[in-house]
Amino acid sequence: MLDATTRSGGTATAVPPAPAAELSLAAEFAVSTPTGLAARCTRVLLSPWSRLSLLLVLLAAAASSVLLFEPQRLLSDGWPPQLSGAAAAVVFAVAYGLCTVAFVPRPLLNLAAGALFGSQLGLGTALAGTVLGAGVAFGLGRILGQDALRPLLRARWLKAADGQLSRHGFRTMMLARLFPGVPFWAANYCAAVSRMGWLPFLLATALGSIPNTAAYAVAGARASAPTSPAFLIAMGFIALPALVGAVVAWRKRHHLRGD
Repeated sequence: MLDATTRSGGTATAVPPAPAAELSLAAEFAVSTPTGLAARCTRVLLSPWSRLSLLLVLLAAAASSVLLFEPQRLLSDGWPPQLSGAAAAVVFAVAYGLCTVAFVPRPLLNLAAGALFGSQLGLGTALAGTVLGAGVAFGLGRILGQDALRPLLRARWLKAADGQLSRHGFRTMMLARLFPGVPFWAANYCAAVSRMGWLPFLLATALGSIPNTAAYAVAGARASAPTSPAFLIAMGFIALPALVGAVVAWRKRHHLRGD
């Protein structure tokens, strides 16, 4: 029996089985098309500017929540009676941290801690809330904002601040916490955009915040006796760092202007 090559009288060439090849290409196309679309969507969602937009949305939502719930009422209305003791301190520390992320001024929260829990427990809860809030802000800024914002550090003073935080992070953050010239939230997000490490940031925040936090906690605890020595000393410790910070900023004004 003659094969197809013999009957045609020509030279035979091997022809691969067409149905199997077509099925393979069709299956590959069907699998790769959705995967490629999903990969592109994932890249867009995880891009630096998308993450920065998410960070801004979260911060706006947090600030709006603070305006809605008005945590400053704790100073006038007091702590809910159903919470007391250690549970109240833990809840307050968590609320403190979240409020700092939402741009609530720390002096107000420190006064509330002293008024609600006394000097010692108020200081402990306020410090715990300070470290918690700083850590949350640092993590949000590092994960959602660093990649988008680092290329924008082109101004001279921005580069100087970034270099200072990246090379001397612990010392710089200690000074920022000791002197109230730099807002708490601004120091958090500046450190997050820099190359400062987690441990130096949190340790410097905890240690550098002790004097100022203690002064406000004592002032809050002794607010009912404004002429007492403890209250007056606390107010002196509050005013002194502010005065020193103002003097240092005035002397360094030429460096900030780039002269």
